[in-house]
Amino acid sequence: MRRWLDVALGVLAGVMLAGIALWVALPPRGEPIMLQPPPPTPTPQPLMVDVEGAVQHPGVYALQRGSRVRDAIRMAGGFRADAMPEAVNQAAMLTDGMWIYVPFVGTPTPHVLTPTPAPLGTMVPQQALININTATAEELESLPHIGPTLAQRIIDYRTEHGPFQSVDDLIKVKGIGATLLETLRPLVTVGENFQGKP
Repeated sequence: MRRWLDVALGVLAGVMLAGIALWVALPPRGEPIMLQPPPPTPTPQPLMVDVEGAVQHPGVYALQRGSRVRDAIRMAGGFRADAMPEAVNQAAMLTDGMWIYVPFVGTPTPHVLTPTPAPLGTMVPQQALININTATAEELESLPHIGPTLAQRIIDYRTEHGPFQSVDDLIKVKGIGATLLETLRPLVTVGENFQGKP
Protein backbone atom coordinates (compact mmCIF):
# COMPACT_ATOMS: atom_id res chain seq x y z
CA MET A 1 0.00 0.00 0.00
CA ARG A 2 2.84 2.31 0.87
CA ARG A 3 4.38 1.65 -2.48
CA TRP A 4 1.28 2.81 -4.35
CA LEU A 5 1.07 5.90 -2.17
CA ASP A 6 4.64 6.83 -3.05
CA VAL A 7 3.90 6.35 -6.75
CA ALA A 8 0.82 8.59 -6.53
CA LEU A 9 2.73 11.30 -4.69
CA GLY A 10 5.48 11.14 -7.30
CA VAL A 11 3.03 11.57 -10.16
CA LEU A 12 1.36 14.50 -8.41
CA ALA A 13 4.69 16.15 -7.77
CA GLY A 14 5.65 15.69 -11.42
CA VAL A 15 2.44 17.30 -12.62
CA MET A 16 2.98 20.25 -10.29
CA LEU A 17 6.59 20.69 -11.45
CA ALA A 18 5.49 20.55 -15.09
CA GLY A 19 2.85 23.21 -14.44
CA ILE A 20 5.38 25.47 -12.72
CA ALA A 21 7.84 25.05 -15.59
CA LEU A 22 5.16 25.88 -18.16
CA TRP A 23 4.12 29.01 -16.26
CA VAL A 24 7.73 30.18 -16.02
CA ALA A 25 8.24 29.59 -19.75
CA LEU A 26 5.25 31.77 -20.82
CA PRO A 27 6.21 35.33 -21.99
CA PRO A 28 5.26 38.11 -19.63
CA ARG A 29 1.96 39.85 -20.38
CA GLY A 30 2.49 43.38 -21.66
CA GLU A 31 0.38 46.45 -21.11
CA PRO A 32 -2.93 46.43 -23.03
CA ILE A 33 -2.85 48.51 -26.25
CA MET A 34 -5.59 51.10 -26.52
CA LEU A 35 -6.69 51.55 -30.14
CA GLN A 36 -7.36 55.19 -31.03
CA PRO A 37 -10.30 55.93 -33.35
CA PRO A 38 -9.25 57.40 -36.72
CA PRO A 39 -9.39 61.22 -36.93
CA PRO A 40 -12.61 62.53 -38.44
CA THR A 41 -12.51 63.32 -42.15
CA PRO A 42 -12.54 67.12 -42.61
CA THR A 43 -15.67 68.47 -44.25
CA PRO A 44 -14.77 70.08 -47.60
CA GLN A 45 -15.53 73.78 -47.85
CA PRO A 46 -18.31 74.72 -50.32
CA LEU A 47 -17.63 76.55 -53.55
CA MET A 48 -18.71 80.19 -53.69
CA VAL A 49 -19.89 81.34 -57.13
CA ASP A 50 -21.46 84.56 -58.40
CA VAL A 51 -24.38 84.11 -60.83
CA GLU A 52 -25.43 87.25 -62.69
CA GLY A 53 -27.39 88.33 -65.74
CA ALA A 54 -30.61 86.73 -66.99
CA VAL A 55 -31.40 84.51 -63.99
CA GLN A 56 -34.31 84.80 -61.59
CA HIS A 57 -32.26 85.65 -58.50
CA PRO A 58 -28.72 86.92 -59.24
CA GLY A 59 -26.29 86.65 -56.38
CA VAL A 60 -23.55 84.67 -54.68
CA TYR A 61 -24.29 81.02 -53.87
CA ALA A 62 -22.54 78.21 -52.01
CA LEU A 63 -22.49 74.83 -53.75
CA GLN A 64 -20.90 71.47 -53.05
CA ARG A 65 -17.60 70.64 -54.71
CA GLY A 66 -18.15 68.70 -57.91
CA SER A 67 -21.17 70.82 -58.87
CA ARG A 68 -21.58 72.17 -62.39
CA VAL A 69 -22.70 75.47 -63.86
CA ARG A 70 -26.25 74.19 -64.36
CA ASP A 71 -26.45 73.56 -60.59
CA ALA A 72 -25.46 77.17 -59.87
CA ILE A 73 -28.07 78.46 -62.32
CA ARG A 74 -30.73 76.32 -60.63
CA MET A 75 -29.69 77.79 -57.26
CA ALA A 76 -30.25 81.23 -58.77
CA GLY A 77 -33.82 80.30 -59.71
CA GLY A 78 -33.13 79.20 -63.27
CA PHE A 79 -33.10 81.14 -66.51
CA ARG A 80 -35.36 84.13 -67.09
CA ALA A 81 -37.66 84.12 -70.10
CA ASP A 82 -35.33 86.57 -71.87
CA ALA A 83 -32.14 84.58 -71.21
CA MET A 84 -29.77 83.05 -73.76
CA PRO A 85 -28.98 79.67 -72.14
CA GLU A 86 -27.11 78.52 -75.26
CA ALA A 87 -24.44 81.12 -74.49
CA VAL A 88 -23.40 79.36 -71.27
CA ASN A 89 -21.59 76.05 -70.91
CA GLN A 90 -23.88 74.44 -68.34
CA ALA A 91 -21.74 71.29 -68.13
CA ALA A 92 -18.62 73.13 -66.96
CA MET A 93 -17.30 72.23 -63.50
CA LEU A 94 -17.54 74.98 -60.90
CA THR A 95 -14.47 76.44 -59.27
CA ASP A 96 -14.32 78.60 -56.17
CA GLY A 97 -14.84 82.27 -57.00
CA MET A 98 -16.31 81.61 -60.45
CA TRP A 99 -18.34 84.39 -62.10
CA ILE A 100 -21.20 83.17 -64.31
CA TYR A 101 -22.94 85.68 -66.56
CA VAL A 102 -26.06 84.63 -68.50
CA PRO A 103 -26.66 87.02 -71.42
CA PHE A 104 -30.08 88.46 -72.22
CA VAL A 105 -31.85 87.85 -75.50
CA GLY A 106 -30.84 90.56 -77.94
CA THR A 107 -27.33 90.92 -76.57
CA PRO A 108 -25.02 91.35 -79.58
CA THR A 109 -23.14 88.23 -80.64
CA PRO A 110 -19.71 89.63 -79.63
CA HIS A 111 -20.91 89.70 -76.01
CA VAL A 112 -21.41 85.93 -75.96
CA LEU A 113 -17.79 85.41 -75.07
CA THR A 114 -17.95 83.23 -71.99
CA PRO A 115 -19.32 79.77 -72.89
CA THR A 116 -16.96 78.72 -70.11
CA PRO A 117 -17.63 81.11 -67.20
CA ALA A 118 -14.89 83.55 -66.33
CA PRO A 119 -13.41 83.98 -62.84
CA LEU A 120 -15.09 86.24 -60.32
CA GLY A 121 -14.82 89.89 -61.33
CA THR A 122 -13.88 89.18 -64.93
CA MET A 123 -15.94 91.22 -67.36
CA VAL A 124 -16.51 91.05 -71.08
CA PRO A 125 -13.30 92.12 -72.90
CA GLN A 126 -13.10 95.84 -73.67
CA GLN A 127 -13.19 95.39 -77.45
CA ALA A 128 -16.56 93.60 -77.17
CA LEU A 129 -18.27 96.32 -75.13
CA ILE A 130 -20.56 98.94 -76.63
CA ASN A 131 -19.19 102.46 -76.21
CA ILE A 132 -22.13 104.54 -75.00
CA ASN A 133 -20.29 107.71 -76.08
CA THR A 134 -20.06 106.70 -79.75
CA ALA A 135 -22.69 103.98 -80.28
CA THR A 136 -25.42 104.47 -82.84
CA ALA A 137 -29.07 104.07 -81.96
CA GLU A 138 -29.05 100.60 -83.55
CA GLU A 139 -26.08 99.53 -81.45
CA LEU A 140 -27.70 100.82 -78.28
CA GLU A 141 -30.95 99.03 -79.12
CA SER A 142 -29.04 95.75 -79.27
CA LEU A 143 -28.51 96.01 -75.51
CA PRO A 144 -31.04 94.24 -73.25
CA HIS A 145 -34.14 96.30 -72.42
CA ILE A 146 -32.98 99.26 -74.55
CA GLY A 147 -35.58 100.17 -77.15
CA PRO A 148 -35.68 103.06 -79.64
CA THR A 149 -36.89 105.54 -77.01
CA LEU A 150 -34.15 104.83 -74.46
CA ALA A 151 -31.51 104.64 -77.18
CA GLN A 152 -32.49 108.12 -78.37
CA ARG A 153 -32.48 109.46 -74.81
CA ILE A 154 -28.92 108.21 -74.33
CA ILE A 155 -27.84 109.94 -77.53
CA ASP A 156 -29.68 113.12 -76.56
CA TYR A 157 -28.08 113.13 -73.11
CA ARG A 158 -24.52 112.87 -74.41
CA THR A 159 -25.28 115.50 -77.07
CA GLU A 160 -26.57 117.94 -74.46
CA HIS A 161 -24.20 117.18 -71.58
CA GLY A 162 -21.12 115.89 -73.36
CA PRO A 163 -19.57 112.41 -73.19
CA PHE A 164 -20.47 110.11 -70.32
CA GLN A 165 -17.69 110.19 -67.75
CA SER A 166 -18.54 106.75 -66.37
CA VAL A 167 -21.04 103.96 -66.91
CA ASP A 168 -22.74 105.09 -63.70
CA ASP A 169 -23.77 108.28 -65.50
CA LEU A 170 -26.39 106.24 -67.38
CA ILE A 171 -28.54 106.54 -64.26
CA LYS A 172 -29.02 110.20 -65.19
CA VAL A 173 -30.85 109.19 -68.39
CA LYS A 174 -34.59 109.18 -67.89
CA GLY A 175 -35.92 105.64 -67.89
CA ILE A 176 -32.71 103.95 -66.70
CA GLY A 177 -32.96 102.82 -63.09
CA ALA A 178 -30.57 101.01 -60.78
CA THR A 179 -31.68 97.53 -61.91
CA LEU A 180 -31.25 98.26 -65.61
CA LEU A 181 -27.92 99.96 -64.93
CA GLU A 182 -26.59 96.80 -63.28
CA THR A 183 -27.79 94.76 -66.26
CA LEU A 184 -25.97 97.07 -68.69
CA ARG A 185 -22.80 97.52 -66.64
CA PRO A 186 -20.92 94.43 -67.92
CA LEU A 187 -21.92 95.17 -71.52
CA VAL A 188 -20.98 98.83 -72.02
CA THR A 189 -18.04 101.18 -71.69
CA VAL A 190 -17.38 104.92 -71.90
CA GLY A 191 -14.33 104.43 -74.11
CA GLU A 192 -10.59 104.76 -73.77
CA ASN A 193 -10.70 108.42 -72.76
CA PHE A 194 -12.33 107.58 -69.44
CA GLN A 195 -10.78 104.28 -68.43
CA GLY A 196 -10.00 105.60 -64.99
CA LYS A 197 -13.75 105.91 -64.36
CA PRO A 198 -15.43 102.73 -65.73
